[in-house]
Amino acid sequence: MIKKIIIILTIGLSSMVSAQNDTSSPYSLYGLGVENTTYFNRFTSLGNSGIAYRDPYSLNNTNPAYLADIGNNTFLYELGVNGVMSNNETSSIHEKTYDFNFSHLALAFPIKKGWGLSFGLLPYTKVGYQVDISENIIGSTSNYVTNITGSGGLNKVFISNGLKLNKNINVGVDMSFLFGTITQEKWVYTSNSSAYLENSSYYNGFDAKFGIHYTNYKLLKGTTLGATLDLPTNLSGKNTLNAYKVLSNSSQVTFEDEEETDLDNFQLPVKLGIGISSRINKNITFNFDYKKNFWSDTSQKDNIGAYTNQDIYALGLEYGKSNNESFFWNNVKYRLGFNYDSGFLRLSNNNIDNYFGTIGLGMPLSATNSSMLNLSYSYGKQGTTDNSLILENYHKLTLNISLNAIWFKKKKIF
Repeated sequence: MIKKIIIILTIGLSSMVSAQNDTSSPYSLYGLGVENTTYFNRFTSLGNSGIAYRDPYSLNNTNPAYLADIGNNTFLYELGVNGVMSNNETSSIHEKTYDFNFSHLALAFPIKKGWGLSFGLLPYTKVGYQVDISENIIGSTSNYVTNITGSGGLNKVFISNGLKLNKNINVGVDMSFLFGTITQEKWVYTSNSSAYLENSSYYNGFDAKFGIHYTNYKLLKGTTLGATLDLPTNLSGKNTLNAYKVLSNSSQVTFEDEEETDLDNFQLPVKLGIGISSRINKNITFNFDYKKNFWSDTSQKDNIGAYTNQDIYALGLEYGKSNNESFFWNNVKYRLGFNYDSGFLRLSNNNIDNYFGTIGLGMPLSATNSSMLNLSYSYGKQGTTDNSLILENYHKLTLNISLNAIWFKKKKIF
């Protein structure tokens, strides 16, 4: 009964939040915006590590090879949301922002023993910023003010397969379609008129990711090695410009309307990831991941900054008793994590890096502990106040509900 109530609530919550996805990061001004860094299930609490993690009851977007381990008649369903409070500061200005986001919706189930399938929807990037600029009019004592706001982002629809090659090796492939619109609105105000320009850039394209898990139960004894490879991707784009001028008497004069042009392809780089997951004893699991994104090998450019190779390090530690006891707190999973991201953008001779630490809980929703309520808190920093840049101090609260149901199980008649 409790599981049915949770399913009803999460379906309602999904419909409510799927249209609410925002951010207030000033660094979403660049490229396609800031990447969605909320991972599935327990993995946000583990510092976004999990390339080598294997669990038949956990959805895992770090490596599709995990799908080969899903048990027969098992159906996994997960919904996630998060909230972020940021304190953005320069050498002279402090500003607080609050955001609430839908993070993902995903399903997974077996096709047959040793072959699993998953599909879902999640934000890929998010854009949300506001910039005010005041400048003098050349040859005049008057000035004009420009207000620029950005919104939107890209979404990701994916379908993943995982296949068991033998008792030691799982492989997987993730095929994704990326799509979405990034809108920039610009108002220019003078003493007797104002002008409005709206640029809407729509991007779309396909992305492919491959993964592998290797476990040798005789040699490694509770340790799994994992690796992933994302192929380079070109996203095609179109831009639509809409503009008009408003005079002091409030009459509107349109001087350009719905002009559509092709954009240069946006290039996503080759991405490599390696990981190790080791059960230290029957109660403690340790994860370590390293990822390298080769942005310098693309021809992607930005008018203000430069793209640079990105290094990401992730650590995670989980403690939980392996035996199923009736006492609730004996079945709770306790998690710690840390993540450092060197950043892919270089502005004013500074890499816009990001690091955060996490703590989290996994609380059971079923007697078998296969359905979980996962809660995590993260504190992190992005950017710097050097060279007139912006430092973000952020607090992030993440909630996801991961449910495991049994499908098509035949009843025994005695």
